[in-house]
Amino acid sequence: MQVRFNQLQTHLKSGLAPVYLVCGDEPYQFGESARLIREAARRKGFDEREVLDAETGFDWRALAAASASMSLFSARKLIELRAPGGKLGKEGGAAIRDYCAHPCSDNVLLLLALGLERKDLQTQWAKALDSVGAVIQVWPLKEQELESWIGQRLQAVGFQPASGVSALLAERSEGNLLSAVQEIEKLRLLHEGGPLVLDDLFGNLADSARFDLFALTDAALNGERARVQRILSVLRAEGTADVLVLWVMARELRMLAEAAGAVARGDSPSGVFAQHRVPRQRLSALERALRRLPLALLHGLLQQCAEVDRIIKGYAQSDSWRRLAIIADRLAAGR
Repeated sequence: MQVRFNQLQTHLKSGLAPVYLVCGDEPYQFGESARLIREAARRKGFDEREVLDAETGFDWRALAAASASMSLFSARKLIELRAPGGKLGKEGGAAIRDYCAHPCSDNVLLLLALGLERKDLQTQWAKALDSVGAVIQVWPLKEQELESWIGQRLQAVGFQPASGVSALLAERSEGNLLSAVQEIEKLRLLHEGGPLVLDDLFGNLADSARFDLFALTDAALNGERARVQRILSVLRAEGTADVLVLWVMARELRMLAEAAGAVARGDSPSGVFAQHRVPRQRLSALERALRRLPLALLHGLLQQCAEVDRIIKGYAQSDSWRRLAIIADRLAAGR
């Protein structure tokens, strides 16, 4: 069973699953999910907690031993299994499958795998766990998800946010959920509960947004010109190498050019997307982008990428970041 982070509290109120897997790469949600499961287990009478660290050389027989051993202080026990890097290996996968085949009603297994890759969720042990327990994947929240979550969080601590408050907080803390939590805690210190308007934020709100390289191409595909420039400025301020930005932009442009060429020949672009292993959730954005991006424009932007490559390598004189900003803007604008 798949449980989203913002559904976890509701899920835990309805009862505990015998096994939980918390995985992903968003630190705040990861820690908060583990805390909520621990507290729910304690309320249900799982008073003892046994921690197993599955580091290199870990003896996976310890999991079966922990499951079989009687608790010294309680009839019920929470077994917390930590897998650094999310790697279980063949032996670990077999141990998890064996446990899920015969889960003990007096135990709850909490598997914490920060950094587990999405492809690992297709393994046999992950599918076995999913069939009897709950999987909580914690990835950075998207814009609308983050805005909604911040609104709920503000209301939970006693604020009544006016229109635009949650959106501004989301904009300033995108990609950095811990920063959003800290900003809300700061607001609690500065203001009493009740109505919260935009003026209460100005002068006290830091810009702590963080973006990865792929947020840039997503914004460009969606035609969000202002957001594209903001992401570029944050990436540059964080010390991201211009060659990495060029790589992700050129890769996206090459794929779009191939897809646009297929459309020009009367073919479907789906074959190109399949060849590039495009995730299903990106397909609609790519298809919309193709309808507004002429093939000639894509070829021209690829030529400009080649020029930026010469600048980065020192064969030409210009500002690589300024040229990257122009390419990204033209991709977003569609002209």
